[in-house]
Formats: sequence, structure tokens, C-alpha cells
Amino acid sequence: MAFQVAAAAVTQCTFGAAPSVLNVLPVSRTLVEGKPAANIMDHKPLMNVMPFGMCSSLANPTVAAATAAALGVLTPMPCMPMTVAPWVPGSPTVHVGNMPALNNSSKCMCMWAGVISINVPGAFTCMEP
Repeated sequence: MAFQVAAAAVTQCTFGAAPSVLNVLPVSRTLVEGKPAANIMDHKPLMNVMPFGMCSSLANPTVAAATAAALGVLTPMPCMPMTVAPWVPGSPTVHVGNMPALNNSSKCMCMWAGVISINVPGAFTCMEP
């Protein structure tokens, strides 16, 4: 069983230098432990998924350009998440706002090759099957 993800969940990208917080807007009008509950569609960059400090992925054009300018020395650049697809897999049985609920085992892919995961779900008493 997995934990339901709520607002202020802590996320981490494999290419990010720092953790970030998932911002969940209360549009679904569903609360868990007094905080807005997340669903798989809470993946919009800079609205839901905040930057992770510095990015070190060479798939990111700014990192690739800075690394090329430094003669091949990896040069991290500020993170700008590019999450174009929803979180996967989500909960198969629990829905929040007519979409599968987001649980702490879900992942979100960044266009720059990073995998974003949930480190701290934001809710600790509500579990999903």
C-alpha cells in the first residue's frame, strides 16, 4: 500500500541538486489531512513541479551549452523542469478530481532525462490500495 500525496510533498529529481516541494492547487476540492490531495495531472512545470536547484543533465540544452563552453567540464545550470507527461502509474482504484490519485510510488519524467520521485508524501495517515 502506498501513501496518498498531498500539498507540500517533497520531491527529488535524479539530475537536480536539491529537493523541491510539490505545489498542489485545491481545484479538485479533495483534502487529505487538511491539505489538497494530488492526482496524476499535478505535473505542470513551475505551477506544480518547482525547480530542483541546479540541473546536471547533458540533455538540458543550457547545461550542454555551458559544458561545451567550459571545454567539456560538466557545468550545472539552473533547473527548469520540463514535465510534459502526467505522473505514472498513480492509484488504480482511488480517484481525486476524476483522475487517478497520486501516491508516493509514482514517478514523473522530465524532458531533460530526469526522473522525479516523491521523497515525503505530505500525508502519513491516508494509504491507497
